[in-house]
Amino acid sequence: MNPVLFDSHCHLDLEPLTSELPHIIQEANAAGVLGFVVPGVHPDGWAGIALLAAENRQIFPAYGIHPMHAASAADQALERLSLFSSKGTAVGETGLDPAYPVPLALQERVFREQLRVAVHHGLPVLIHCRHAFQRLLNVMREEGAHQVGGIMHAFSGSAEMAREFIRLGFAIALSATVTRHNAVKPLRLARELPLEHLVLETDAPDMTPERYRGAFNRPAWITETALRVAEIRGASFEEVAQITTDNARKILHLGSGPEQL
Repeated sequence: MNPVLFDSHCHLDLEPLTSELPHIIQEANAAGVLGFVVPGVHPDGWAGIALLAAENRQIFPAYGIHPMHAASAADQALERLSLFSSKGTAVGETGLDPAYPVPLALQERVFREQLRVAVHHGLPVLIHCRHAFQRLLNVMREEGAHQVGGIMHAFSGSAEMAREFIRLGFAIALSATVTRHNAVKPLRLARELPLEHLVLETDAPDMTPERYRGAFNRPAWITETALRVAEIRGASFEEVAQITTDNARKILHLGSGPEQL
């Protein structure tokens, strides 16, 4: 049996993936990728994600408000988030990112609200963060994020900071940044963190592997990340695929059998 891979973060609801979705999923399945988490970034996209998940049992929906869209989080949107999340796999993606022209105080308020939705529904959280890890960690501790855990998406912090999130019950997602010729920090994460706390993702259509730079990313290419992680760790591709897939199933409460994917 070929190894099963799981893409813990890909935007199948966005172009150019949506226009080619049957082919994109068929191609991914042929590569052994049998599960996809599709996270929301804006309230306007939640209904489309729900429809994709209803049409394909391999797609697991998450609903959230990305920090760059924090201004869209009116009370009505947060009420809708709770309704959508009652049938979701996770809450997110959400978090903090001072690189966007949105006041960090507003981002933090919206992040806290989404953490509360996640805790209320007992759902894991998909977290986006750049350049604000200590503040993010403080908020997560204050809001009881350890009660639900989740995934640190496209993690760009240090190995030391990653261990702090692992202590809160969060897995660290590795992406195709480990394949880049100038990668430093991602290699350290892949090498030093326990494999039992790692998951894989593509963030398709973004974050394309080095070998395909210039093209839009696709879930099938998660194999590039798995192969590179295996090389870095001195492990087999099969081991990396199996353990990271099992980790994703566990953190997302998907069960352990192949029928779950």
